[in-house]
Parts: sequence; C-alpha cells; structure tokens
Amino acid sequence: MRSCVRKITDLSHLDQISRWMYGWWGREEGYSHDEVRNCMARSFQDEGLPQTYGLFVDDALVGIYQFVLADLFVRPDLYPWLANVYVSPDLRGRGFGDELMRSVMSCARAALPFDELYLYTTHRGFYERYGWSYMGDVDTFLAQHVQRLYRLSVR
Repeated sequence: MRSCVRKITDLSHLDQISRWMYGWWGREEGYSHDEVRNCMARSFQDEGLPQTYGLFVDDALVGIYQFVLADLFVRPDLYPWLANVYVSPDLRGRGFGDELMRSVMSCARAALPFDELYLYTTHRGFYERYGWSYMGDVDTFLAQHVQRLYRLSVR
C-alpha cells in the first residue's frame, strides 16, 4: 500500500470531494450541492487560498483537508485556518486521519506565508497530538454552538 498527501489542483476529484462536504456540512448548513461544489472547485489552486490537500492510497483519494483564509465568521481576526479535515467514512479507524494530520505542518510551511494556523472543532484530544494548542471555547452560532478553538505554530 502506497500513500501520499499532495495538493489537489485539478478538478478530477471535485465530484467526490463535493459529495463528502455536502453530506458532512453542506446540507445541514442550508447549502445546495452546487454551492458546495463551487466552493470546493475554487480551492483546487496551486497558489493563494483556499487550497485542498488529499491523502491518496494507491491513487485512490481517501481523505482531505484545506487551508482557508476565513472559516469562522465570529473570529475574523484569526487566519488562515485548517478546515474540512475529512476521511471517507468507510475508511475511518485505519490511521488515515493520523497520516493527514502529520502532513499539515510541512504542507503549511511550504504553501503559506503565515506563522500560525487555526481550527475549531468539537473533538477533544485529537489535534493536541499534532502540536495544536487549545485556546478556549468559542460560540460558532452553528448547529453545535460551542466548539474548541486551536492554534498551531508552523514556523
């Protein structure tokens, strides 16, 4: 089994990623599938933000994450963000999330001119394993209002 994380810059995986994101947050947050698809398509670029990175195992896409400029409207002072950390549901529990997270630091250093990344999540104990520091709770005004806010120093 051969795996690698790489930046996605072509549209060949757009349908799969759009289905994942629509099923995960798009429908719940009131977006149409086309709106989610357009959002994802914008992230398949080589420079600038947003950017999408995929974990490929034997050339099959099994998970993604993104670097985005804005992800939490109640904290516009923080940027950029790690967003949409996702592993295909049928492949969870096999270490692919770990592989994705171990690549974040090197990909951020190579692609971003920023010293820090931020993320918010309901997960406890996962991101800390990869150097993320808990900053406190934040009311996101989303379905799961209070979530955990994290920072990662990438320099």
